[in-house]
Amino acid sequence: QVQLVESGGGSVQAGGSLTLSCAASAVPFLSWAIAWFRQVPGKERELVSCISGRTGRRWYSDSVKGRFTIDSDHIKSILTLQMSALKPEDSATYYCAADQFRGYACFGYNSYGHWGHGTQVAVSS
Repeated sequence: QVQLVESGGGSVQAGGSLTLSCAASAVPFLSWAIAWFRQVPGKERELVSCISGRTGRRWYSDSVKGRFTIDSDHIKSILTLQMSALKPEDSATYYCAADQFRGYACFGYNSYGHWGHGTQVAVSS
């Protein structure tokens, strides 16, 4: 059974850094897509970054490119998101997600098959 458990959220001042982690169970990292989404109440869920397991290709949204780094350890089954130069607009609940059908192209979708419960990030100005 697929399980995704996020950790690492918290409060930080603008310009600071945080690293989110997602511990995954029953997720084949080398064939599925794994991703980080975020959502603010009242707004649409946004794909932040993802890895296409079949190709290893990493994708970033324009809003985080150059500031966030996604990485995965397929042996430990951990997905991370290193966030630096954080801005107040990065404040959101961040979700780890995985999908068995997106292994070749993880981006362009807001709907993934499996989700974690989320971890909150608050960036103050």
